[in-house]
Amino acid sequence: MTFDCIVVGAGVVGTALARELSGCSHQGRALNVALVEAREDIGDATSKANTAILHTGFDATPGTMESRLVRRGYHLLLNYALEAGIPVERTGALLVAWTEDECLSLPMLQDKAVSNGYLATSIVNAQEVYARAPSLGPGVLGGLMVPDEFIICPWTTPLAFAHDAIARGVHLHLNTKVTGVTVGPDETVLETSTGQMRTRWLINAAGLGSDILDSSLGHDRFHLHPRRGQLIVFDKLARSLVDVIVLPVPSKVGKGVLISPTVFGNVMLGPTAEDLTDRSDTATTDEGLAFLRDKGAKIVPALLHEEVTAMYAGLRAASDQTDVTVEINADQRYVVAGGIRSTGLTASMAIAEHVRSLIDANLPLADRTDLPPTVRMPNIGENELRPFQDESLIAADSAYGEIVCFCERVTRGEIRDALESDLPARDLDGLRRRTRAQMGRCQGFFCGAEIQAMMDGAG
Repeated sequence: MTFDCIVVGAGVVGTALARELSGCSHQGRALNVALVEAREDIGDATSKANTAILHTGFDATPGTMESRLVRRGYHLLLNYALEAGIPVERTGALLVAWTEDECLSLPMLQDKAVSNGYLATSIVNAQEVYARAPSLGPGVLGGLMVPDEFIICPWTTPLAFAHDAIARGVHLHLNTKVTGVTVGPDETVLETSTGQMRTRWLINAAGLGSDILDSSLGHDRFHLHPRRGQLIVFDKLARSLVDVIVLPVPSKVGKGVLISPTVFGNVMLGPTAEDLTDRSDTATTDEGLAFLRDKGAKIVPALLHEEVTAMYAGLRAASDQTDVTVEINADQRYVVAGGIRSTGLTASMAIAEHVRSLIDANLPLADRTDLPPTVRMPNIGENELRPFQDESLIAADSAYGEIVCFCERVTRGEIRDALESDLPARDLDGLRRRTRAQMGRCQGFFCGAEIQAMMDGAG
């Protein structure tokens, strides 16, 4: 089979691309699309470990492609999340100024927001900051309110994209690593760990590997290195301390450490920003923990007295370019979406829309008229009714009333569904991202054996 499009990389951007392109037709025929991923599951790399914020784009660099994509993606993803059942919650954000210099930066940040088309920020004094976030430590001098920032589920988002893509006919190839590329006059041949694949158009959304794949096609336009971000997740009892995203005033060094509620009812502190060379090093460290605790002790001192549920690390693709790299090489029938920063979650659907427009200029595309309805994802957030609370759901299927993971209140029905879906969990990590099972206080100590038995039975 020769595909019309192969998308390499099944993170949040790659799955958004697969969904978008599989909704297109050319000359009355639906595009035949494949999604290729080296790992065992979608969203299993950078996409699974981020700060999970749906950004307005107020602080992006005005005039950049990133700014435009984040601004457009914010509205696209928010609407899609509401339609697909992705957990999302409007908390707003508060940039906190602790020094006179930071206070002087607030009007400039507000001007930047206006340049980015976001007009709803407001500069507030210390009294107003503490009224909005009373658990903040002493010494606050002022702040900038950004009322339209949301928190979102970073795991359900690519899963929803992927489920939609599969329903539209996308061929998903997991555990398939691209090892070589040969561009011919009419088609491109991919050498992979599972055999040859052929495509007319190649879309590179390979995350931290996107520059490597780009260079294999003869380009030298951007170079990536991994930037590790470690985060601490605090117990749900800490949520009363923080119900708004607390951001530092950015400096020349970077955006700094934030404290944010999560859609799962926890509180998150982080991330660090450690430039590495190893593109697979997601280890957490004593130094990272100490750094974050030191920062957290100043921002919300009471938070450090709460129980820690987990600490994890993710790798972001840090580019040597000042903007994202989303470009087409029409002569090679090739598009790259690389150097995507932490705003990639917010921008994902806009990136997919933009890539479609680049292809459309060379291969006229139309919207398919035979698309299935948008998928409706199981709710794993705390802002809507969970299955164990849904009397009608339990009445129809008692498995939704049988809790297996008591820390996160995950039911037997949810675990069963995650193991039997069109995109089933293949390991415990995949099950955690689909259900939250084993992600609470005991980290699976109580429910681990029973969940493993269910997985063994499904296998």
